[in-house]
Amino acid sequence: MTLIAANDIFSLGAILIGLAWVGFYVDRHPIGRKTSGVIWVLGCAMLLSNFNVIPFQALTYDFVGGSLVPLAVPLLLFKADLRRIFRDSGMVMVTFLIASMATVAGAVLGYYLLDLGEIGPKVAGVYTGGYIGGAVNFLAVSEAVQMTETEFSVSISASSVVSMIALMMLIAIPSVRWLVDKVPSSFLDELSEQEKSDLANTAAPRLLLTHVTGAVALSFIICAAAQMMSNALGMSNYNILFITLITLVVANLMPKLMDSLEGEFELGMLFMYIFFAAVGAGTNATEFIGSAFILFVYGMTIILVHLILVLLIARLMKVDLAEAVVASGAALVGPTVTAAIAISRGWRTLVTPAIMCGIFGYAIATFIGVALSKLLAGGG
Repeated sequence: MTLIAANDIFSLGAILIGLAWVGFYVDRHPIGRKTSGVIWVLGCAMLLSNFNVIPFQALTYDFVGGSLVPLAVPLLLFKADLRRIFRDSGMVMVTFLIASMATVAGAVLGYYLLDLGEIGPKVAGVYTGGYIGGAVNFLAVSEAVQMTETEFSVSISASSVVSMIALMMLIAIPSVRWLVDKVPSSFLDELSEQEKSDLANTAAPRLLLTHVTGAVALSFIICAAAQMMSNALGMSNYNILFITLITLVVANLMPKLMDSLEGEFELGMLFMYIFFAAVGAGTNATEFIGSAFILFVYGMTIILVHLILVLLIARLMKVDLAEAVVASGAALVGPTVTAAIAISRGWRTLVTPAIMCGIFGYAIATFIGVALSKLLAGGG
């Protein structure tokens, strides 16, 4: 028995959305630079369920995973205009593609070096998706390869710690004199604090109801079409892939209209954080603790191989160190955080490429992650 019953929809809804608020609060404050809002959401939800405040299973959680998550994918991809991405990203895009291949190499190497058990192919695909794209790809791949809630929670929690370490390494790399000597950079930290503040504030979104409601309606249409297509082809497990593909077609057929939208990305992130709360609530702590360490080691293997290969190829191809860091960051920690790194370093001209490459990562990572997972499962 739990304090809140499994059929108490309103109380469970209040807790899930309240936990999402906690995650966003952490992300916007100094503590968010050292931790991640996702970890707080998962951790608090796990505490509540494992101390019998809320149930491990509820129809409310099923609704979040089955309905809100598919709706979130289009909302997060509506601005994936591939032509603009390639046009505005320059050498950073070339380096980002190298960084993506480095992630795949790290995932494959770690898979064969470590004994991950039966979950190995799933984790390899999920981590590949997450370290090329972001949380939305992490989730999409996990849905496609049919991870259980506990497997997902363990995987993303271990990955979140790895991502924090990766972020610290990316921030530190430009300050390591030996690396700067090996991979020179022409970028200088010359932006004033006012310029940095102005640049950081230009991306502040507005919540326009005409935009948000239209985006949600379009997301429903895309999800409905994807479901019909996947069912007709007997590929219902890959519904998320069909949603991603249709969204990319829409985004590239109507790039100006999609670019004018405001607030849809933030709504998609809200749905994602609510889902993280539901996943945490469904996680048994005993099973979690037994599996987390090996996945942490696996994630660190991917990150280290990724960074070594990116820096080595950057030296061989004479890529600017700042461009290499931005490209790597767009893959490992996502566009928003990487743009913040560029702003803090004064790399003004790299802010747009950071965002563009990160969005491109969202667009391709799910396909790469699922393909790798199926390849490894078939081969061994």
